[in-house]
Amino acid sequence: MAETKYTEEHEWIRVEGDVGTIGITQYAQEQLGDVVFVDVPAAGRTVAKGEACAVVESVKAASDIYAPASGEVVESNAALAETPGDVNAEPTGKGWFFKLKLDNKGELDGLMDEAAYEAFVKSLG
Repeated sequence: MAETKYTEEHEWIRVEGDVGTIGITQYAQEQLGDVVFVDVPAAGRTVAKGEACAVVESVKAASDIYAPASGEVVESNAALAETPGDVNAEPTGKGWFFKLKLDNKGELDGLMDEAAYEAFVKSLG
């Protein structure tokens, strides 16, 4: 069973085994508006937890996407180059950004579960 965790920067990570799939939340894509460009990290890149490793641009702004955990990028969602709107249409589905082979699953312990994330979003007003 996949476990999904959330960051305060509105990224999600869905963990299956030792691989996490990363994207942005429904809330994040709503705040951005229409996504027009996504730059994802290449497979083979090593990222550290908290490192800016992808960029999403919308008609409103460009935003960095931060790695919710450390590891090696094993797959990037190349389809986003052609269809960045997938981030708006299915932010937790086909709008995922990249997959990461996790160095240390313990790094996920500080992230929020879905209930905590929903409460966090409500607290933002």
